[in-house]
Amino acid sequence: MSCAGLTGPRDGPSAVTAIMGVPTVGQVRSWAGVDVHAAKVVAAVVDAESGELSIRRLGGSTQEVAAFCGALPGPSRIAFEAGPTGFGLARALDAQGVECLVAAPGKIARPAQDRVKTDRRDAERLVRLLMAGDLHPVRVPTPEEEALRDVVRSREDLRGDLMRARHRVAKLLLRHDRRFDGRNWTARHRDWLARVELSEPVAQTVLLDGIGAIDALLIRREALERRMAALVPASPWADTVGRLRCLRDRHPLRARAVRRDRRLRPLRAAGSAHGLPGARAV
Repeated sequence: MSCAGLTGPRDGPSAVTAIMGVPTVGQVRSWAGVDVHAAKVVAAVVDAESGELSIRRLGGSTQEVAAFCGALPGPSRIAFEAGPTGFGLARALDAQGVECLVAAPGKIARPAQDRVKTDRRDAERLVRLLMAGDLHPVRVPTPEEEALRDVVRSREDLRGDLMRARHRVAKLLLRHDRRFDGRNWTARHRDWLARVELSEPVAQTVLLDGIGAIDALLIRREALERRMAALVPASPWADTVGRLRCLRDRHPLRARAVRRDRRLRPLRAAGSAHGLPGARAV
């Protein structure tokens, strides 16, 4: 995908040469740095012939921004930061044949004395760095890859929710001086929880609500893990996941160590079993 990153070398614009028909720095007519937000977009455009810098404010619609960039005098190059709005704009520009660069936000140089941050100044900084070749591109994932990332992130968010729900129940029991003699959240602990009755009816209601929330989160986690396991074989990371499985708990030496040491039992989470990032057991 052309939007995966087009940037000149560090030596500056004069050192850029044509590669596979891509316009060189000297041939680019319009440069644009786009500061993208959910509800509004600010574009800073430099006309290479006149040297004029113009600012355009647009709505947050991907179609509107893509149409504006596609209407710039060509050849043109566009740059914007990777962010929560995703990569829809990059794909829309690529479909129009507009060269763009999705920049890594953490690698954009920001002077220490520059403490005033506005959308316009961010857009102007992007276009200046784009023309100088000082932006670091990130790879634009395919829609399928982005969807699989969302599943893994959803499972990680659920893991955090489950941990917080368990903490709330544990602290409630501690306030009522109820302690379990053993390891929490095992089968024995769950049986003990089912038999706990607090003296205050309201507190008992809160306890039951907390346990119900934990049960619901566990059901959701299992459903996500099944979905993740089903998606892995057809995913772009199928080969990588297979190699990671060999390094985790599928190697014979590893399996023997797991059988000897209870602390090294295979992780039950499907994501962990398949080596997916961010899918540790809880």
